[in-house]
Amino acid sequence: MTSRRPPLLLLLPAVFTVLGVLLPLGYLVLRAFGAEAEELREIVFRTRNLELAGNTLGLTAAVLACTTAIALPLAFLATRTDFRPRRLLMLLGVLPLAIPGYVGAYALIAASGFGGTIQTLTGINWPGPSGFGGALGVLTLFTFPYLFLNLHAALRAQDPALEDAARLLGRTPLQTFWAVTVPHLRPAWLSGALLTGLHVLGDFSVVSLMRYPTFSAAIYQQYTAAYDRVYSAWLALLLLLLTAFVLWLEARLMRGVSLSRVSPGGARQPGTVRLGWAVVPAWAFALTLAGAALVVPLGTVLFWLTRDFNPAALADLWVAAQTALGAAAVAAVTTTLLAFPLAYIGSRYGQHSRWARLTERAAYLGYATPPLAFALALVFFSLQVTPSLYQTLPLLVAAYTLHFVAEAVGPIRTSLTKATPRLEEAARVLGLSPLRALTRVTLPLIRPGLWVSAAFVFLSVLKELPLTLLLSPTGFDTLARNVWTYTEEAQYAAAAPYALALALSGALLTLLILRRETGEAQPQGKQVTPRRRSGSAALNAPPTPEANPTQGTPL
Repeated sequence: MTSRRPPLLLLLPAVFTVLGVLLPLGYLVLRAFGAEAEELREIVFRTRNLELAGNTLGLTAAVLACTTAIALPLAFLATRTDFRPRRLLMLLGVLPLAIPGYVGAYALIAASGFGGTIQTLTGINWPGPSGFGGALGVLTLFTFPYLFLNLHAALRAQDPALEDAARLLGRTPLQTFWAVTVPHLRPAWLSGALLTGLHVLGDFSVVSLMRYPTFSAAIYQQYTAAYDRVYSAWLALLLLLLTAFVLWLEARLMRGVSLSRVSPGGARQPGTVRLGWAVVPAWAFALTLAGAALVVPLGTVLFWLTRDFNPAALADLWVAAQTALGAAAVAAVTTTLLAFPLAYIGSRYGQHSRWARLTERAAYLGYATPPLAFALALVFFSLQVTPSLYQTLPLLVAAYTLHFVAEAVGPIRTSLTKATPRLEEAARVLGLSPLRALTRVTLPLIRPGLWVSAAFVFLSVLKELPLTLLLSPTGFDTLARNVWTYTEEAQYAAAAPYALALALSGALLTLLILRRETGEAQPQGKQVTPRRRSGSAALNAPPTPEANPTQGTPL
């Protein structure tokens, strides 16, 4: 039988993760409280802090409302209606995730205003996005896929017997949707809302470009421009408190939620809603969203690329691409290697060992910490403890690894649920050592999960900006860093090739991950036997039920 205690060899990486996340954050606290009492009082009770907190929470709430208004109808159209082609809606709900927010902000700024793309092509001086409205628009357009993927998976897996019972009791389709369907989407919405909220709380690039003050923007400004290290440390702590509040709120709202299937034996899909005349506004909604989230950003990048293209810049682009891809590849390997023991002890020993559960949860602490606050903590810690590591590639890779290890744990842990421990036990009975049983039996079974984990981390590191700006070595130019630098200086033509390379790389990786996760679409009305999905919470869904052969319900 499997031991109830994780092997020491597997616990060591977990301990490294815990120390790697907690020690820098602990030193951040010490640095924040290192000032004199009078200075601390003046810093903590600044009215500016209340303004930043209000702006940050207000923007987060507004983005959640707007992303829900986009993701819910889009997911419903893609899963419950006769809208065709459905794959178009799926791509529309996923591809904006491949475009970093700062690239989207750059494109929308470059498209508007005097001399922008819109005025050049049409003669209309379209006002440029800025302030709260600009930040809200950009963050909404490029974070709604977090909610879409969760709601899409939940709508596909929802038990149709509940809706059928509501209809038999006399409820109209609209009443059934609000009274039955929407409440059962609560876990999926909370999961996607948590990812979206953490993203908005940690974002500093979009709010900085839009000149909207939030905690993250203030941290970057205080550290790079004002050189006020104590105040920047306090801002980071206050941002961590907001993040902790969001995590507590999500856990509180999820408490007591149990949405088991009413008819476990009736694995079937809900009836398909016939749109009829409503297909016209559905197409208008989809095309408007595609134009705002994909056509305008990519069209603007191509416009500025052809307007002032400098062939000599290709050499710099190639160097930046090599640097970015190399760092992303190294981080993907190290993160996957660290994530495997965390996922293994969580899957195999989590029910019996408190330490196993705690070490796995520690991985999510690094991901939940806003990247700018985490980078600042590593800066303070490295300067005090190991100054030789400051602004070196090993420190940057370690920051990537500790921050994104939670992304890699999910797919591996899901793959391990398929690789039953009984196979390892059988190998042990046949004479294999524990290590050989692990390498010859378990690892081949979870290889797809390992590849998905590495791809997730590779994509995330490729787009990562805050950690790169604060921790990268001198002269370490990546695609993300060059987009940010040129956009800040309003050099839109110079930023265009880097933005295009970043967007195309992200789109390619996103499509490859999506293809592996979801597989090819199955014909309607046939038995479906999909693979169990591995990956982040956005792609964790129960197996697709059998298609409902009955006729659709009129809208």
